[in-house]
Amino acid sequence: MRKHYEKMVQDADKRVLRALRLQNMEVGNPQYGGFMEEDGIYQAKSTIYKLSNLATAYLNQDCKYYHDPLVFERVVAATDFVRHVQHEDGLFDYVTGNFFSVPDTALCIRKLLPLVKYLRNHAQTQQEKEILMRLEVIVRSGAQGLLEEENPTPECRLILAAVLAACGKLFACEDMTKAVLECLKEGIGCNEDGQFDERTSDNANRLNNDALVVLSEALSDPAYEQYAIKNLKMMLCYWEPDDSVFQESSTRFGKERLIFPKDYYYVYLSLGMRYQIPEFLAMANHIFCMVEEKQISSPDFLMQMMNHPDLIALEYDTEGIPTKYRMFFKESGIARVRHGDTTYTVMRGKTHFLYMHSGSIKFVMKLAGSFYEHRAFCAEIMEELPDGAIHLHQTMHGGYGFPFGKKQEGEWWKADTAVKPRRERPGMDIDVIIREEEEELAVELKVSGVKGAPWRVEMAFAGIDRIVNGHMDIAVRGNESIIVKDSYFEASNQLNGLVIGPAFGTHRYTEGREEGSARILGAATVYFTDDTEFSHTVRIRRV
Repeated sequence: MRKHYEKMVQDADKRVLRALRLQNMEVGNPQYGGFMEEDGIYQAKSTIYKLSNLATAYLNQDCKYYHDPLVFERVVAATDFVRHVQHEDGLFDYVTGNFFSVPDTALCIRKLLPLVKYLRNHAQTQQEKEILMRLEVIVRSGAQGLLEEENPTPECRLILAAVLAACGKLFACEDMTKAVLECLKEGIGCNEDGQFDERTSDNANRLNNDALVVLSEALSDPAYEQYAIKNLKMMLCYWEPDDSVFQESSTRFGKERLIFPKDYYYVYLSLGMRYQIPEFLAMANHIFCMVEEKQISSPDFLMQMMNHPDLIALEYDTEGIPTKYRMFFKESGIARVRHGDTTYTVMRGKTHFLYMHSGSIKFVMKLAGSFYEHRAFCAEIMEELPDGAIHLHQTMHGGYGFPFGKKQEGEWWKADTAVKPRRERPGMDIDVIIREEEEELAVELKVSGVKGAPWRVEMAFAGIDRIVNGHMDIAVRGNESIIVKDSYFEASNQLNGLVIGPAFGTHRYTEGREEGSARILGAATVYFTDDTEFSHTVRIRRV
């Protein structure tokens, strides 16, 4: 991957130039040596990431900053800042919210480990040996702080274990290795589909894969990285037509952000080479094609490539990702289907049960209304039918609590509601079947069990500029709310379009009640409305 390496070298020089401008070099300033973030704050994590960029360029013979005296001075100043803000127990603060933060400390130490590994093997000059000494002090102290943490948060458990395993091997510390093995007795937290407990596809997911690779290397046990391989195979089906990553199923914050997952590069490349997995190597090539097309910086893995020169020497020309598949991840409750530049996703446990990405248009569908405490359909059961269709089902239950039957002592709102009598009422049954029929997607909606409830089909669009049918022609800028009562409508931009219908409309009750009813900000929303009980089929086709 020589061309990839050369691009990383070019971008490493650019990162150094930017970092030098951000570093505080005012002697006597408490932030001396730190790197200022965009909002003017200084903290360990961002400084460590910039420090890593500086040190990598300083150590790489192909970078123009190789053995540059100014860069060495800045690396020393950065390590001084990091030690200044590192607590006595080795932990770091994430000053905008997390203090004595185990997850952020683990990420900081993880960022420095490739540098320490490289310097352990290659440090020759006095300056290189000084950088190694300074980094080892930071890493050892941080690892000791992580070792003393008794109850790590679930979302950082694998990263914490990986860092301790690597440090246990690095510093020959049996206590760290024992702590890792004890932690891993709880399991990996990865289901049969390859999905981690966090149910995300963003950087947290990539970090889990990275952690599993580190665990296999540190513990000399390839079993751990098999979970990463399983997840990465699943991720092959999570790429969208615009090369962003599918995130609608995520339970993490920030899932609305558009993420181009370039940081999956190294784990696809390294495991693809180690296990001779052609689709992983093709994905690594595809990521660099994406980097060039989007004109974004290359993934920041130059030091990893320096530690593994065999990856630089590897030549593999095939590029691409799967563009036609149909995958039902039963345990995760997700069906992913792709036809060329169109994908659609069906999800259990999500109110936006259908997500479609067609060219440059994004579209989600929701079936909503009020029924006791319920505000929208959220499938409890998901199954694949013999003809390949996906069936979703939910039975909504509701009822009212009655007086306790005897006087309660003290304020009534403090009373034990568990003993309060409750009368259950008839439930509402909702079934949705999504199947492909020739060139269109048919969404069958059936609501039964309760009559007279005003419900709605809610469709939110992003990336469109017009909504048109035989009765209207509306320019769309976002946040519009439109009820379509009959026929089909077309949602389109200059490149792509979707035709959806037939519409139906018996009421104008689209706002819903309380939580769970808010529209997606910035999206144009189209409604079909009807009173329960009803049965409709909504068809979606590309134009």
